[in-house]
Amino acid sequence: MGHALRRFDARVLQLMAHNPEVPLALSNLAARDQISAAHIHITRHLSLQGDRLGDLAQRAGMSKQAMADLVDQCVAWGLVTRTPDPRDGRARRVCFTPVGLAWLQGFRDAVAQAETEFRAEVGHDVAAVVALGLEAYAGSYVP
Repeated sequence: MGHALRRFDARVLQLMAHNPEVPLALSNLAARDQISAAHIHITRHLSLQGDRLGDLAQRAGMSKQAMADLVDQCVAWGLVTRTPDPRDGRARRVCFTPVGLAWLQGFRDAVAQAETEFRAEVGHDVAAVVALGLEAYAGSYVP
């Protein structure tokens, strides 16, 4: 399963690297393998309203320190920003920037394309069984 996930993520990044809707600097980073599956964790797990770093790290299954390093890099690339948390003045929220939202849409488009390619390669019936199996497997996970 790990190999299949790495293959899928690599395809998503490849599609993003060639998507004219993805900001050019970010598509260049994806094309040069500067963006990894770890960066996809932010894309997959950051909500549109923003999240505290600890919550984001927990959803991504990463340590808070590892997520902080990843967020720092994404801040430098203009994908996300840190803003004060309106509920707690001591805390900060990680939020998508407009560039980050364009990245997110490119990610969603690439995932949809990669899923279509997966179904075409393995067939609709096998893809349906795989999806059901993964949903059942993920649903039984308790962190």
